[in-house]
Amino acid sequence: MDLDDLYQEIILEHYKQPKNQGVVPQADIEIEGRNPFCGDEIKLTLKIDDGVIKDVKFAGSGCAISQASASLMTEHIKGKKVSEVKELFQEFAHMVRGEEHEHHHIDEMDELSAFHGVSAYPTRVKCAMLAWNAMKEGIERELQKHEK
Repeated sequence: MDLDDLYQEIILEHYKQPKNQGVVPQADIEIEGRNPFCGDEIKLTLKIDDGVIKDVKFAGSGCAISQASASLMTEHIKGKKVSEVKELFQEFAHMVRGEEHEHHHIDEMDELSAFHGVSAYPTRVKCAMLAWNAMKEGIERELQKHEK
């Protein structure tokens, strides 16, 4: 099995059997994201306590890339500090866009690297980024509320 096959298998696995599906009860953050170009939709709910993401779940529909990306994202951000999640977001965004960037949170053996090949298909970048962009927007809104 070559690396492309392995990556494809990871994406299909998370699409067919997504992790962290559902809704977090009494969530601190509820946010929806949509990709109008292909119809992908995502709703994220997050529970944050003392700057740490204690729980995160998603619900939605769409292509294998958007749903697998949401599943893998929820697995990778749960239990992390918001500051770490912001760094992870930047690394993932650079990776799926095919941009050079130093990675501290994603290595070549990490399941998130399965999305590296998305950069060759610009229309699929939005699919891979849907849940990530929603998560980032939700966290930023929550932080702004606490700054006021």
